Amino acid sequence: MRSPGKAMVDVSRRNNNYSLQFNRWFLMPIGAWPELPTSSVTERIIFKILRLICHTLIALTVVPSILYILFEEKDVRLKLKAVGPTSHWLMGSINYCSLLYQKKQIGRSIDHMETDWQMAKKECDQRVMLRNARVGRTIAVLCALIMQGGIFSYNVARGTSPLLVVIGNETVAIGRLPCPSFNKIVDTRFSPVYEVVLALQCLSAIVVNNTTVGACGLAAVFAMHACGQLSVVMSRLEELDSKKEECHVVQRKLTNLVQRHLRALRFLSRMEIIMRQVCLVELLGCTFNLCMLGYYTITVCLKTTNTLITYLIVLTSMMFNIFIFCYIGDLVTEQCKKVGEAAYMTNWYKLPRKTVLGLILIILRSSIVIKITAGKIFHMSIPTFGDVIKTSVAYLNMLRTLTI
Repeated sequence: MRSPGKAMVDVSRRNNNYSLQFNRWFLMPIGAWPELPTSSVTERIIFKILRLICHTLIALTVVPSILYILFEEKDVRLKLKAVGPTSHWLMGSINYCSLLYQKKQIGRSIDHMETDWQMAKKECDQRVMLRNARVGRTIAVLCALIMQGGIFSYNVARGTSPLLVVIGNETVAIGRLPCPSFNKIVDTRFSPVYEVVLALQCLSAIVVNNTTVGACGLAAVFAMHACGQLSVVMSRLEELDSKKEECHVVQRKLTNLVQRHLRALRFLSRMEIIMRQVCLVELLGCTFNLCMLGYYTITVCLKTTNTLITYLIVLTSMMFNIFIFCYIGDLVTEQCKKVGEAAYMTNWYKLPRKTVLGLILIILRSSIVIKITAGKIFHMSIPTFGDVIKTSVAYLNMLRTLTI
């Protein structure tokens, strides 16, 4: 028979795995999931091979596309049409490297979450944490469905709509790739090279999309876990004045409360370190891509309905992606402030003097909120999302004036 302590550890590990389940599905196939300390040599070798394959797939898409834009295509409008997909793949490659670089920090955050689940011995605390875990999982699934669906529809639309070109007296169908390729080294316009390159680009799209979805899912799960911990802290604040107790009992409760509050803040600080570079890439990249997608939508709106619908789907997925990052940043900031408000709303005038001084320190610390930033430059918040939309529209107007 297992001991109660062992059973509790199993439950906490199961709850932690429940929170991170979808993120593991997205990141493990591309080798971006942290390796366990107990991983065997074979597992570590497999992860290294996966990373090498993913880097190769991205390079086989991005490098030929950049060469195409710089050296092959002369028409400015066609160059602009190639820039959008290339920038998406480039963003994904940078984010992939960022996740690999922050792999140890992600592993520490996962261990931190498991310890928090072990500390949640009250049923009410577990309910709060599970509720927040479900929200994080839901956001991760929505990111996957919308992002993968948008890019998949774009790849299918490009792959199934060949370009008709007149060569001599014959009309020849030339295949179109999701991301243009440099044809002066290997001509990818005709079979069977076209099918091979299309398959490679679809595989690299899966790597890039899994990176973006995994990063967004991690941000959502980490943020909701931290919000759950801060909600537990606020419930502890309500218990301080629930009944008359001896001074040392109240002090002990306050000590546990402060320790849990500081743990949540340390967790958020680590999350900010993990996400700051990803957020910067997403903020700048999505601003540019929204501008380019708006341009593509305007230029094809009178030509083909299928392409127009595809661009609108991709545009929606990009907007949703940057909105999630901004929403998470706003949620974290607001939740940090609520702890100070909850401390002030307690019946502090009924508490011992030392406890009141402790509450003042909690209020002061809560006033210095932790912000999720993009490269320590931009605060990820709902107003920032509005700025992204306004900036992309302004750039779109400039581009439309110059080229249409």
